[in-house]
Amino acid sequence: MANTKDQLPEKVCPICHRPFRWRKKWARDWDNVRYCSDRCRREKSTVESK
Repeated sequence: MANTKDQLPEKVCPICHRPFRWRKKWARDWDNVRYCSDRCRREKSTVESK
């Protein structure tokens, strides 16, 4: 019996390079979601400036 979570779309965070899956709260904006967490989103400016 397969878990339904295994069938959700997945992306890789450009900051921590970890995979993350679709969440219901991202349903309307999944195409624009780039980071797995607020922490990674805040870190983007330090990575871009290097």
